[in-house]
Amino acid sequence: MAFDGSAIRALLDAAVADGTAHGIAALVVGRDGALFHHAAGEAGERTMFRNASMTKAVATTAALQLVEQGRLRLDDPVASILPEFGRLQVLEGFDGDAPILRAPASQATVRQLMTHTSGCGYFFTNEKLLRWHALTGAPTVLSGRKCSIVTPLVNDPGTAWEYGVSTDWLGLVVEQVTGQTLGQALRERVYGPLRMDESGFAPNEEQGARMLRVMQRQADGGLAPAALDDTVTPDWDSGGGGSCGTIQDYGRFVQAWLNDGAGVLQPATAQLALQNHIGAIQLPAVMKSAVPELSNDVPGLPFPQGWGLGFHLTQADLPGMRSHGTGDWAGVFNSYYWIDRRKGIGGVLMTQLLPFFDLRVVQTLVGFEAAVYQQVGAALPAG
Repeated sequence: MAFDGSAIRALLDAAVADGTAHGIAALVVGRDGALFHHAAGEAGERTMFRNASMTKAVATTAALQLVEQGRLRLDDPVASILPEFGRLQVLEGFDGDAPILRAPASQATVRQLMTHTSGCGYFFTNEKLLRWHALTGAPTVLSGRKCSIVTPLVNDPGTAWEYGVSTDWLGLVVEQVTGQTLGQALRERVYGPLRMDESGFAPNEEQGARMLRVMQRQADGGLAPAALDDTVTPDWDSGGGGSCGTIQDYGRFVQAWLNDGAGVLQPATAQLALQNHIGAIQLPAVMKSAVPELSNDVPGLPFPQGWGLGFHLTQADLPGMRSHGTGDWAGVFNSYYWIDRRKGIGGVLMTQLLPFFDLRVVQTLVGFEAAVYQQVGAALPAG
């Protein structure tokens, strides 16, 4: 059936008009390709976006290819591939201003990197790591430096779900196994096969000129330019958040996963990835922010959830919205996607706005998803 996107177009135009976002774009994807696209405000047809943590699923896809090829195993200890990971210790706390560190009770595996159960954390969602950075002067991931991920663990591997630099380490695993930079590996393994021609880690000058600027929500609800240093040139390809590209490119990635990995993975691998891999481990009731300028607190969702290999999972059918088994995630600049294989529908919503989980953008996201399913969600053939 034809996709009438008038409700989504009106939603995005209103989001710009009322100051929710300065620029915003949405893309609806089916198994056969894009069904609808609209950009509003400062965002246009060919706008480039910083993907931030939406990079994670793409880097994980490259690692899953290596698993398929027998060059990597999910339960390999990370330290067997990257000895430097095996030297990370667990940050227990502090004795005055001295960090208290100990050896981990077990060694993290590749699977635990993919599921954020490796023990790694982020400075902006973990108070202990934030204090560790302040006391040691060690650079954070915002520095663009590879050494920024060499931080203590905050949990023993396999004991808790903690958002952090796990996928950055997974990107280094891909580099070690392939002998390529992550950018080269993704170009060969994901971007090239899926015709994601505008995606990568080092935008050229013309692409940089199309990058949507980052804005910051102010106390009064208005927007002002964010205090980000865009002159930083990263010294590595961050699998956790370093890529950029167009919304159309990311839609091609979503389409591949709607089709059980077509073009990049075998169906059995894609199906395995979108199963829950964290067992009895629960996602946190609230993902607390330690740096309010970067992220708001992210509340837990009121339905069963899990975590697959690279994706957050919805573990229930949501009336009028996504299906059980849907994979999704987001990027810190308030960009979001979902992949509903059962109904053959996916969506991408992108802006460039801090802090993460901006309630006004999230309301727009919910409206976007509801509008998609109101029209075609139930009508598309089940996969």
